Amino acid sequence: MTINQSNTPDSLQTKSANEISKYIESSTVEESIILETAISNRITDLSILAEYYYDISDTFFYNKGKTDRSRYYLNKAVSSAKTVGNDSILSKYFIAIGNTYLKDWENQKSLDYYNDALNIAAKYKNIKHQYSANSGIAIILKRMNELNRALDVCDDALKLIKKSKDKHTANHVRLYTIISEIHLDLEKYDSAIYYADNGLAISEPLDYAIGSIDLYTKKGIVALKTQERAKALQYFRKAEEIIITKDISQKKSILNLNYFFASTFREEKKYDQAISYLNNSISILEEKDTGNIRVLETYILLAECYTEIGETNKASYWYQKLNKLRDQFQEAKQQTISKIYNQDIDKLKGQIDQLKNEEIKQAYHKKMMFFILIVVCLILLFFVLKYFQKQKKNNLKFNQLIEKINQLESRENNDTKDFVIDDKKVKDVLNGLEKLEKQEYFLQTDCDLRSMAKKVKTNTTYLSKIIKKHKATNFNDYINELRIEYALKRLKNDKKFRSFSVKSIALEIGYKTDNSFTKHFKSKTGLNPSYYIKKIELQNEKF
Repeated sequence: MTINQSNTPDSLQTKSANEISKYIESSTVEESIILETAISNRITDLSILAEYYYDISDTFFYNKGKTDRSRYYLNKAVSSAKTVGNDSILSKYFIAIGNTYLKDWENQKSLDYYNDALNIAAKYKNIKHQYSANSGIAIILKRMNELNRALDVCDDALKLIKKSKDKHTANHVRLYTIISEIHLDLEKYDSAIYYADNGLAISEPLDYAIGSIDLYTKKGIVALKTQERAKALQYFRKAEEIIITKDISQKKSILNLNYFFASTFREEKKYDQAISYLNNSISILEEKDTGNIRVLETYILLAECYTEIGETNKASYWYQKLNKLRDQFQEAKQQTISKIYNQDIDKLKGQIDQLKNEEIKQAYHKKMMFFILIVVCLILLFFVLKYFQKQKKNNLKFNQLIEKINQLESRENNDTKDFVIDDKKVKDVLNGLEKLEKQEYFLQTDCDLRSMAKKVKTNTTYLSKIIKKHKATNFNDYINELRIEYALKRLKNDKKFRSFSVKSIALEIGYKTDNSFTKHFKSKTGLNPSYYIKKIELQNEKF
């Protein structure tokens, strides 16, 4: 039906309130105002009109996930009921409004409405509304990880429902679903199965599809948690079959099932199948769904799956989405936790003073956190500057070192040493040392003063004096300098040698440990061997 404001009265004149209400589902907001006027013209009893609005909200909008418009009609129902002073029915409407906020994961608003509903239901001794409100509160407590408190609330609700007309109805099933899920979070798997089976015993004869889907999903989760993946998939497929055959579009059930299907396939390293289920969830999400923790978990699992298969760009994309959503969710979660505890504080005296003190503390903590953040940033800046200064010094040392090595190599190519020394014995020793240097005897691990003295046919005392006089150093420094110069030149020119570990290089040039080599290398050059090797590699890549 296309509605035009000018011809609406004529087109609706013969329609009943029931018939008119059916047009509201497909109408725009502007068109619905005309339809609401037509309905209110036919129903003068505001209590009955309130129920019409409630039915419109539930049938056309809430069950189809259109929570904003659902709330709009529930608020109209509340307004009509209040106008005629029908307060006893308000708890029903407040529960329904709480449910819409619960579905949108606006936990604080939901909690307010449930508490208002509880107060009215208790006043009028309405058992059904009491357990309905408690069921919603239990879900919020579970979301906030207040599991034992949630279980206490559920136990009270279960006692109430068994005394009511809703025993063995869909509402009874929904309560079993909540209790089963809480036991799952508490890792009490036998209890989770027990309540899931109790729920299925009611939901299947009723053909209550949503309940059966959720309860089979719970049983699958227990199997997954206990490493029975084949059994888990059987339960998940039962739930999936119901979704397909009954053409279920409820988002919560689909998101849960897709997530746990994906979790199972991820554990089996079947990443493509896991990603497929997660993408099915992504395709049905809306902006208002970002408060749902299952969306957060879906992002996490997607990022992990893409990481496992090496698709880093996609993994990075989902990690970024996840971080943004995590901050948003954490803020909402903390606000709701605060709200829950404030309900308890309401029973105590001095609530206002306590809240004010809390605000003062929070302001103080914010200032302290800001101050700490500034200090941390300054410290980080200091270390960053120190790091770059060190890098600059190391670069300078490296360049000087390369220049020195080039000079040494040039000198070696042109050097024909001829010692001008009158003392033949000294000259023979120096010639012997030169010969041993060319033979690279200093690379031997057993190269020491005694063995070298024997090689040049003198004693240790005389050799030590000659080295000190003509090499201007002691024996140990003489050997270490030869070894380090050898390492520098070979690392510069031998790519394969650069691929050795520091420990292998140390052994290759006569050191017994890599620590000893590193110590002498740094002492002679001012650099670590690893840094020198890295710089040589970078220098070679440029050419």
